[in-house]
Amino acid sequence: MHNQADHVVRLVDDYREALARAIPRHEIVLVPNACRDDTPALCHEMAGASAGAVRVVELEAGGWGRAVRAGLGATSGELLCYTNSARTSAQMLTVMLLYATSYPNVVIKAQRTIRDNRRRQLGSLLYNLECRLLFDLPTWDINGTPKVFPRAFSRLLALRRDDDLIDAEFVAVCRREGYPIIEVPSLVTVRHGGRSTTNYGSAWRMYRGAAQLRRQLGAH
Repeated sequence: MHNQADHVVRLVDDYREALARAIPRHEIVLVPNACRDDTPALCHEMAGASAGAVRVVELEAGGWGRAVRAGLGATSGELLCYTNSARTSAQMLTVMLLYATSYPNVVIKAQRTIRDNRRRQLGSLLYNLECRLLFDLPTWDINGTPKVFPRAFSRLLALRRDDDLIDAEFVAVCRREGYPIIEVPSLVTVRHGGRSTTNYGSAWRMYRGAAQLRRQLGAH
């Protein structure tokens, strides 16, 4: 979570209510990172009132990959999930987790079928085509979340990226290790609040970084 004070309490309440009905035994790990608003304080407040159902791993440094790795490292369950909370509804989160309980030895991930605008749609298409070619991937939406996987897929707990390329690393590792993937279509495009950190500069770093990641993974 990055600067999501305007909606974080409402969102986590929605998650907890939906999960209580569908998957009674669960834990939620919130990872506010490099926030400049009240997001961390609100997260700690919710954790304190949750009797252990909600925990917080607060990071001073930013980075999507850094936050994902920190959150996964703090989990204790056998079925793990990470997601971009700004765009994940309680309904979508529940659907993805129910898919995962039905297919326990498969990676389940969202496939966004709609983008906010044509510019994002084109940029995403180019990036996904690049990653498909570099890593020989069967997936069409590298960055789509939620992503759900069993703890037994241990290579996914040894991801190394601190930046936006962690999702490309995730699916590339799945391809290399033979972890099967099911993509579930998601029509949700509206942010709950906050502002996206994606811009032309970050997009270019992802295009360039994908080629570098291919070389790094090829060395292991």
